[in-house]
Amino acid sequence: MRYEFRFPDVGEGISEGKIVDWLAKEGDFVEMDQPFVKVETDKAIVDLPAPKKGYLIKVLFEKGATIKVGDVIAVFGEKGEKYEASSKAVKDEIKQKAVKEVEEISKKVAGKVLATPHTRALARKLGVDINLVEPTGKRGRITDEDVKNYLNESKVSVKEPLVKTIEEPFLRKGLETRVELSHLRKVIAQNMAFSKEKSAQVTHIDEADVTILYSYYKEIKENLEKEGVRMTLLPFFVKALTLTLKEFPKFNASVDEEKGEFIFKNYFNIGFAVDTEEGLIVPVIKNADKLSLVEIAKVTQDLTLKAKDRKLSLDDLKGGTCTVTNVGTLGGVFATPIIHQPELAIVGFHTIKDRPWVVDGQIVVRKIMYLSISFDHKYIDGAEAARFASRLVFYLEKPSLIFAKG
Repeated sequence: MRYEFRFPDVGEGISEGKIVDWLAKEGDFVEMDQPFVKVETDKAIVDLPAPKKGYLIKVLFEKGATIKVGDVIAVFGEKGEKYEASSKAVKDEIKQKAVKEVEEISKKVAGKVLATPHTRALARKLGVDINLVEPTGKRGRITDEDVKNYLNESKVSVKEPLVKTIEEPFLRKGLETRVELSHLRKVIAQNMAFSKEKSAQVTHIDEADVTILYSYYKEIKENLEKEGVRMTLLPFFVKALTLTLKEFPKFNASVDEEKGEFIFKNYFNIGFAVDTEEGLIVPVIKNADKLSLVEIAKVTQDLTLKAKDRKLSLDDLKGGTCTVTNVGTLGGVFATPIIHQPELAIVGFHTIKDRPWVVDGQIVVRKIMYLSISFDHKYIDGAEAARFASRLVFYLEKPSLIFAKG
């Protein structure tokens, strides 16, 4: 019996994807749950499993095509069964073919102008770049008069090089390079714009003396590396954050605006930004409050490698309650990170530097770090953010409490 496979709604606001590769071709037999297509969704490349065993009798989208949630992308059936498209599938296929045809036509037309050989010769003789001339002839054709008028209006000698004022000639001369935006970069751009539009974002900055914490980190790092565990400062930051979130639950919440309700999360799933070649990806450390520093180190190491290889599952990206971005290793003073929707806050940890600091009335050299909290001012007041930041600083400056409470 024929079965039309539609691109499923995977949640987390994902509305479209891109076909990366077909793992099975038309006519192949696939088992139930066997991956048959690789799709790039919001920041993850995932293998979609076959919903049932049978033959792949029709593929409706080619490799590289963009698909929307609900689109019929493949059809399964019995061996030798002929494909008869439903109205929805027909529309999807017609739409795909139309888009492809338009793209092909655009590629053929792009960069060309309509002009007779005589007009082109005249332009070369007068030293006019015909690509810059505004056409007035029928169907957009450039005439001899157009070339002459352009020369008169430009007010330059025919012996002088003409100034190029639009980007296309630069592209043709090799002075510019165009690179298509990746699907991931498009998704990041959309998410960033959406977050800024949706939230009244404000950033509060504070600073912490992390001298003691840094000392703990160095000692633990040296011992764990002998066991093959890569320890960074991130696990310390995550543990300090979860302790703070428990005392300030609004920063671990989201809002159902339609119902006018806060949704307080009684679990602590901390997203962390990973810098990849194609852009930032935010995998999630599930139940971070219940994990030890070593366990968080192992989880972050695994998720980071999977993010860089684009092998994260959708589950690795779902369910975040608050996000951290640890940009300290890259330098700078501080930044104002953008909230990861639908969360209400994001915390940035910045460069640790040796700075003069007053301790018990004496100026000493300490390791100081700025931290930033961007929050949605629609639902969190500035005073709340200040108190939240102060408590986070408290835990960072007294790391023994991280071990005691965490």
